[in-house]
Amino acid sequence: MSWLDRLTHWTGRAVDLAQTSASTSIRAGKALLDNPEKLERMARAGQSLKELRQVAGLTLSELAEAVDLKDKTLLEAVEAGTATLSFDLIMRLAAVLARNDPIPFVLKYTRTYNPETWKLLEEWGIGRLPVQYERERRFLNILRSRDEARDLSDADFDKILAFTESAFDMALHFARPGAADPADAPEPDNSKQTTT
Repeated sequence: MSWLDRLTHWTGRAVDLAQTSASTSIRAGKALLDNPEKLERMARAGQSLKELRQVAGLTLSELAEAVDLKDKTLLEAVEAGTATLSFDLIMRLAAVLARNDPIPFVLKYTRTYNPETWKLLEEWGIGRLPVQYERERRFLNILRSRDEARDLSDADFDKILAFTESAFDMALHFARPGAADPADAPEPDNSKQTTT
């Protein structure tokens, strides 16, 4: 398959995605409202959107106008965690609130509000990129938040790094499906121990 054929294929898929996103938005909204975990994700996404709007120095009315909405009611509901966003509106919000780095914005909000669109992005392999980036950023923030780590010698840092790697490997083992949860282990019976 030539690069032109591939480009045509991807473009066609993108058009299909855009056409279906409007109709799936309503179905996705209904599906989201039936799941408490997804409702919680919507609330976090709404709070995040509110913070981005505030950092941009925009009121709800100004943002609604910037993304060509007739009024701010939908944005109020989204920020409150009680409404969903269509893919088209996510794209328009990205153009206003995430001009410099729109891809993580689009993927984050698509994952929350348009599960069917997100599934398609996952099939393309695109959906894993921001998830991996966010996980790595959170892991690095553990190190960055420990000021004492900056004062360690190279030898001490290497010891901590080796311990951290070992602890992470053990945590991965327990995170595997079917692995025993160490929190479920019975408490040791200390009544039979003798002291010398």
